[in-house]
Amino acid sequence: MTHTDNRFRRLSQALDYSFKTPELLRQALTHRSYGSANNERFEFVGDSILNYTVARMLFDQFPQLTEGELSRLRANLVNQNTLAEIAHELKLGDYLYLGEGELKSGGFNRPSILADALEATFAAVSFDADFAAAELVVRKLYAQRVATIDTTRQAKDAKTRLQEALQARKLALPKYRILSQSGEAHEQWFKVECDLGEVALIATGEGGSRRAAEQQAAEAAINLLEQKLAASKKRT
Repeated sequence: MTHTDNRFRRLSQALDYSFKTPELLRQALTHRSYGSANNERFEFVGDSILNYTVARMLFDQFPQLTEGELSRLRANLVNQNTLAEIAHELKLGDYLYLGEGELKSGGFNRPSILADALEATFAAVSFDADFAAAELVVRKLYAQRVATIDTTRQAKDAKTRLQEALQARKLALPKYRILSQSGEAHEQWFKVECDLGEVALIATGEGGSRRAAEQQAAEAAINLLEQKLAASKKRT
């Protein structure tokens, strides 16, 4: 067994896939800052594999949902934040090949880099075997997330659900503010605040785009609002 094989043994077990050509996995985990044989082109293929597989999982799981509802659910599952969460669960950052600058700036923990590497890994599996093998890897990683979807909450995005919840109670609409913005133009990271001034609640969210950060903040705000309303009911 080669050094490369040994290095990726834990990751292969987590993916439930053993590479015949480990160099493909190595390239999938190589950021462009490390060298020319990087994962950018792999990511392009992996993104398509991911989108199809998750779409098919949702199609089979929720036959009652419309195309628009399925699209919103898929968007929540294939976005950078969810991909980064799965990458963290796989400890993907431990295996990344990064240039010196990215290493020093904590690139092994950056959501955009982790998300891209995970998509590239799906492509590496398809190159090493075939599409069906890559689809099985995606299904394994997403099975629990798809099985536990609450369609009454997630068919609409968080900002829409928050707005409807506030309007139903005749409360003022939320205000979103950018707290911080960092990173290069192609890898920016936003931290956003969602202010429910009328009920004295403030929630924050983060993401690779302003929209993603606002959605996360809105989700957190919904949870805070529900907790506050539940607590007030108990007191009455």
